[in-house]
Amino acid sequence: MRLVRNRHLFIADVLLLALAAYLSFVLRLERFHLEEYWTGFLLFAAIAVFVTPLFFKRAGVYSRYWRYASVDEMLLLLFGVITAVAFSSFISLTVVALQALPIFIPRSIPFVFVLLALAATMGPRLFVRVFDHYSPSSKALPKAQIDVGVFGAGDAGAMIVRELQANPQLGMRVVAFFDDDPRKHNVSIHRVIVRGDRNAIPETVSRLRIKKIIIAMPTVSGRAIRDIKHICEEAGVETKIMPGMYELIGGDVSVNQLRDIDIADLLRRAPIQTDIEAVRQLLRGKRVLVTGGGGSIGSELCRQIWRCQPSQIILLGHGENSIFDIHNELRTLEQQTEPQAAGKTSRLQPVIADIRFPDRIQTVFEQYRPQVVFHAAAHKHVPLMEANPVEAITNNVLGTRNVVQAALQAGVEHFVMISTDKAVNPTSIMGASKRAAELLVHQAATATGKHFVAVRFGNVLGSRGSVVHTFRRQIAAGGPVTVTHPEMRRYFMTIPEAVQLVLQASVLGQGGEVFLLDMGEPVKIVDLARDMIELSGLEVGADIEIVFTGMRPGEKLFEELSVAGESYYRTKHDKIFVAGSASDPVPHDMDGCIEALETASLRNDREAIMRLLRGLVPEYQTPVQGSTASLRQTEMAAPVDGKVTAPQRQALGA
Repeated sequence: MRLVRNRHLFIADVLLLALAAYLSFVLRLERFHLEEYWTGFLLFAAIAVFVTPLFFKRAGVYSRYWRYASVDEMLLLLFGVITAVAFSSFISLTVVALQALPIFIPRSIPFVFVLLALAATMGPRLFVRVFDHYSPSSKALPKAQIDVGVFGAGDAGAMIVRELQANPQLGMRVVAFFDDDPRKHNVSIHRVIVRGDRNAIPETVSRLRIKKIIIAMPTVSGRAIRDIKHICEEAGVETKIMPGMYELIGGDVSVNQLRDIDIADLLRRAPIQTDIEAVRQLLRGKRVLVTGGGGSIGSELCRQIWRCQPSQIILLGHGENSIFDIHNELRTLEQQTEPQAAGKTSRLQPVIADIRFPDRIQTVFEQYRPQVVFHAAAHKHVPLMEANPVEAITNNVLGTRNVVQAALQAGVEHFVMISTDKAVNPTSIMGASKRAAELLVHQAATATGKHFVAVRFGNVLGSRGSVVHTFRRQIAAGGPVTVTHPEMRRYFMTIPEAVQLVLQASVLGQGGEVFLLDMGEPVKIVDLARDMIELSGLEVGADIEIVFTGMRPGEKLFEELSVAGESYYRTKHDKIFVAGSASDPVPHDMDGCIEALETASLRNDREAIMRLLRGLVPEYQTPVQGSTASLRQTEMAAPVDGKVTAPQRQALGA
């Protein structure tokens, strides 16, 4: 059948359409001898045989490769036949009406002919498709085959089954479908029966001796894939995720052809969505300033604030490239959504400034007079700050002091500082510096009664410098993926979740509160690494190794949400809480401590910085790296088996 070309099908069309025209008259007249209808038959057949191939040519019927014919080709052929028969019938009946000669064509002939013409044109093409499908000469010699199942009886699953059935040399024979949709159970797709949902896997695998299950659901969530893989592992069957059709079927999935990972897949919980209508009402028509506006959180803050229609957004940051990027992005959006604003002053104001310079920050606030401030500028990497304590103090502590003081002098009413869960019982300079920054915000709120608050959240998936980016680069390079400790756990949230929490805090805060998000259960970093490898379509150990490198300076095994005895209470938002004792009165000598820290940082005096931080943040404990006592202390701070302790669960309402 490979020698059959469209020119051969053209010849078949001419001959079979003429035969179909004759049979139309035979069926209508119920006799083989047409007698007085011969002239009508010859006229109708000549027109149909001439017109139909022309329509086929115009519609592209003769350009199709009929060995791979599908529903699309059949519909194209159906359209071509109906259109050609209608046109041929119109011409034939018009000629008969205009001629004085005795030419007879029954008016029912076109309706009989269209059915026969469909059979005449579809028959040869269907024969080519069927013969090629079942012809052993069209396939390579099959190798020993294993029985496999396919989870997902949708388009992707059907494509996989067709490919495997058409290519037995790949060595896999599909014997079962699985799908969670009960409407598909017990139906047959490409001669393969849908055996049931994921719970039917163990029994079916045992009964049919299935060796491998292909997960063919490219758009399903990571949580569902993890559950299916767990069931398959319990049943003792290998699994493969479909990252790309041919790479998966051939068994050569490359690290350069990875499945895209949705950040939400890694959360192990449903992402939290909040209603920001109250935020819109607060920010609409206001002048809003965002420090660290070019960072991961800061830039997303700017995007979401933009949707609230402020009168002006001041994008403040010391990295010109990042500010350039977010300003251009929002400027383009402004021009697209507000064409009437062309030629007018933009509502976007990029400002390059370093929060460590108080005079510069003071000038910016005096010039733009912001009404709402989101303070996102900070150093956040724990090991780097352990090695550079002066930077942690000058940026996180003194920088926050400068922004708070400028905000107070400019009459800012709403101020939200972004903090971290590492500020709870800090064991790192970064965590202690953020706790000191929280105290500065609380001090300002207590002294003025203004809405100055802080927001704590855990690690942000996908943020700049996030472990997700590190793991993604390592996976793309073929591994290994490096994890510091097998028991390392962290709370995670997405960038949109973090920003929504910050925006909600601007509305909920009355002054001095420290807000936090109910982030669910903590996630082991090694589980996160395993999820990323498997969701990329690869296998831990076989394709990518996980290597443990040891804890880094300042790190804890487990980040805490609460301090022992700390009180928590709900806000009107059921996923946002206030840490009561986090807003305890600040030390009476707060200003003196900050001045001393400034002096110590100017002298680059690490010992003085550490001593002053312990005085300012009494819960700050400096672990002796690598010691048994340090590890024991860290483990005691962590809940058993990564679970939230009873007081924490009670406080959070979990």
